[in-house]
Amino acid sequence: MTRHIRAPRPVVYRALLDPGAVQRWMVPDQMTSRVHSFNPHEGGTFRISLTYDLPGPAGKSSAQTDSFNGRFVRLVPDTEVVQTVAFETDDPPMQGEMTITYSLTDAGGGTEVVGLHENLPPGLPPADNELGWTMSLAKLADLVEHDT
Repeated sequence: MTRHIRAPRPVVYRALLDPGAVQRWMVPDQMTSRVHSFNPHEGGTFRISLTYDLPGPAGKSSAQTDSFNGRFVRLVPDTEVVQTVAFETDDPPMQGEMTITYSLTDAGGGTEVVGLHENLPPGLPPADNELGWTMSLAKLADLVEHDT
């Protein structure tokens, strides 16, 4: 996924690594985010839960919640964030470690953010993943474009 953001790379990079910012932008519409832990350094770990605002959709971890944990694999200041992510679930098709790479480049007076998602669990439809991340990247853009 690619998104042009009208903010400098350092601002976008900081929003990828700030737990308060992550709680605001890394959440699809109609969900609430909770950052339980967040240690943004190479080898550092994080744990986040996303809960549906309205009853109905089934969560991967519990009735209405998707919880996941991860690890920061590589951090290149203002350029790249690589992390592994795994859902906390007993459902075998939703298990497995994904890799998410955010690449930041200068583009058109702002930053082009490319999000590469690898090794999605077999039970996670790529279209659903893309929709959720499209919503999240829009929130990231809104956050950093208005905070600069």
